[in-house]
Amino acid sequence: MNREALERVLAEAECLADEARVLAAIDAMGHVIAQDLRELNPLVLTVMTGALIPAGLLLARLHFPLQMDYVHASRYGGATIGSELRWLAKPRTPLAGRHVLLIDDILDTGLTLAAIIAWCREQGAASVRTAVLCEKPDARQPGGLAKADYVGLTIPNRYVFGYGLDYQEYWRNAPGIYAVKGL
Repeated sequence: MNREALERVLAEAECLADEARVLAAIDAMGHVIAQDLRELNPLVLTVMTGALIPAGLLLARLHFPLQMDYVHASRYGGATIGSELRWLAKPRTPLAGRHVLLIDDILDTGLTLAAIIAWCREQGAASVRTAVLCEKPDARQPGGLAKADYVGLTIPNRYVFGYGLDYQEYWRNAPGIYAVKGL
C-alpha cells in the first residue's frame, strides 16, 4: 500500500475517540488497576504488537513496584480475519504463583485473550486479569473471553486503528481511535 493511499485512509476515517478521550480512559484504567494490584507484586504482560502503545501509557500511571514482560501471540498477522493462534514469543519471566495483568489493545472476538489466559493458568499463575484499551462487545465469539477486567473504551464493531491498533500493519501511531470508512 502506498503512502498516498495510507494517508487517504486516515483522512477519510471517522474519529471514534480523540487523543484526549483515549488518555482519559487510560488514566481511569490506571487508577482502578493501581487500587486492585498495588499490593500483589504483579507481573504485567504486554500482548505485542498492538498493546505496545497502550501498555506504555498505562504503565507510566502505575506508581507501585511491578515486573513487566511480554507475549507475542497473534491470530491476525496483518489480516482482518483471525485464524489459529500463533505464538511468536512467550514471556521469559516464570508465571508460577504470580498475579498476572495482561494488557492488550482490543477485545473483539475474545479468542486470542482467552487462549493467552489459559496458557498463563497452565503456567501456574495465581491470578490473571486483563486490561484492554478498546472493546467491541458485539464481536464476541463462542469460546472467547466475554469481558475484560479493565476496559478503556467501548467501540462499535468496525475496523479500527490508532493507539496500537493497526490498519494493514500501519497507523498504530494515529492520535486517536479511528474507524476505516465503509468498514
